[in-house]
Amino acid sequence: MIQQKNLLFFALFIMLSTLTQIGYADEAYTPVQSADPLEKFNRAMYHFNEFVDKVILKPVATLYNDIIPKPIAKGISNFFNNVDNIPTVINDVLQFNFYQATSDLWRLGLNTTVGLLGFIDVATPMGLERNTEDLGLTFAQWGWKNSTYVVLPFLGPYTIRDGIAWPINYEYFTIYPYIYPIETRYQIYGTGVVSRRAELLHYQDVMEQASLDKYVFMRDAYLQHRTYQIERNKELGNPYL
Repeated sequence: MIQQKNLLFFALFIMLSTLTQIGYADEAYTPVQSADPLEKFNRAMYHFNEFVDKVILKPVATLYNDIIPKPIAKGISNFFNNVDNIPTVINDVLQFNFYQATSDLWRLGLNTTVGLLGFIDVATPMGLERNTEDLGLTFAQWGWKNSTYVVLPFLGPYTIRDGIAWPINYEYFTIYPYIYPIETRYQIYGTGVVSRRAELLHYQDVMEQASLDKYVFMRDAYLQHRTYQIERNKELGNPYL
């Protein structure tokens, strides 16, 4: 019974992750030509995920924005950005981007100590800009650059490479598997998901107005963003490039 309850918690918060993979609205969107051999499956999963977001995640995120004061919401967002710095530093090292690893480690240390566990972002004003890395980007740095686009139920847009990397990254590089009891682990993880979805509400109209085919918009935006990250990572290990 306890195990079933834990699985239910995990399933719920994975469900809440549906749209958190598109948190890159700060970059300009331009259409790209994308090979999509799994398009029929992907469209079905996209519509399923959109339904999940409509009935669960978006209402929760809207309520979150309504009841959480903006300064507190900003602090919570900063906290989870700081937590994400842990797998970022690990993946910097795995990519042999030691210069960037040093910068990200300084950012993690400053925000965790002076910034009170990251609730206050003291690193950005000091020139230590936020960087995000994951095992999918590490695989790309190791040579697996091209990968088929796939939309996963509950998880959202990925490539096969990134989908394989996600559970490994979560299990071994993030702090969540070390948080007990398990209910607390998923409550913390779920809060991060809701916080990120609440931030994306500010960009909701962009996607609604950008294209008549939201699936194509989502696919092209995801692939364009990952391509940008992969190309950028070639330079992160050398500050003189």
